Amino acid sequence: MPAEAQPSTNESAFLLSALRENIRLDNRPFDAYRPISLSFPQLPDQYGVADVRLGKTRVLCNISSEVVAPYADRKFEGLFTINCELSPMGSTAFEAGRTDQLPLPLSRLLEKTIRRSGALDTESLCIIAGQKCFHVRADLHVLDHDGNLLDACCVALVAALLHYRRPDVEVKGEEVTVFDPRERDPVKLNLHHSPFCVTLSYFYSGEIVLQDANLLEEQCKEGEVIVGINRFGEVCQIAKYGGAPVEGLEMLKCVSAALERVKMLDGLVKEALRKDDEWRDRGGVMKELRAENER
Repeated sequence: MPAEAQPSTNESAFLLSALRENIRLDNRPFDAYRPISLSFPQLPDQYGVADVRLGKTRVLCNISSEVVAPYADRKFEGLFTINCELSPMGSTAFEAGRTDQLPLPLSRLLEKTIRRSGALDTESLCIIAGQKCFHVRADLHVLDHDGNLLDACCVALVAALLHYRRPDVEVKGEEVTVFDPRERDPVKLNLHHSPFCVTLSYFYSGEIVLQDANLLEEQCKEGEVIVGINRFGEVCQIAKYGGAPVEGLEMLKCVSAALERVKMLDGLVKEALRKDDEWRDRGGVMKELRAENER
């Protein structure tokens, strides 16, 4: 399998010596993110597609849904699955069709943070108990890889879920009618909360901690801690797979730092959704209705 080109001994030594002098090669503070942007397609009838750029890292998330039969042991719940695609477009180290190419599989960590935390209300996806429900599928495509894929993927996934609209349905007895968006306005998904992942990379046995490590920094790190948390401070998951040991007090500092970062990411998503709503309401219909209600 192709592998990512490893930095030379001189590159690694230069990076580590710079960090020892409290300098990052891109001149960022240790707790700063690269420029991050979030955009949605400017198409009136397209929902659930989010494009996130974090420095040179770029991820595209697409949400889709279909009507299927629920699991036999979960008759009152719909289905929600997450799929990550790592293609050669993102990096020459990726092979098409392989999902085990990273040390930390993205799908597993995203499922722990988003699906297992109950962020999406799967009961609202049920149409007829035990017979029909919605299957919501999230497809993540890595378009460019320059480090910190997990954080970028999580932002794209949460934003796409908040932006997506599923088709409206009508139930008469056991007959289900799924309406086209041109017949009835599609319906938003119910999200209980919006958790995000924050990855912290360790150097010099935990003496130096970086947020949003780029690819070179990731290749030189001694370990990392991944915190899944929402803006209310509710921790969904903490992952640490080997590397430099972390003391309990340092772990608490990681959670506090992650909480501050998540508040920024949550504000970024809400602002992007607000701008998208304004673009879709170019005729000002909703504004007129609000003004009428105020009067």
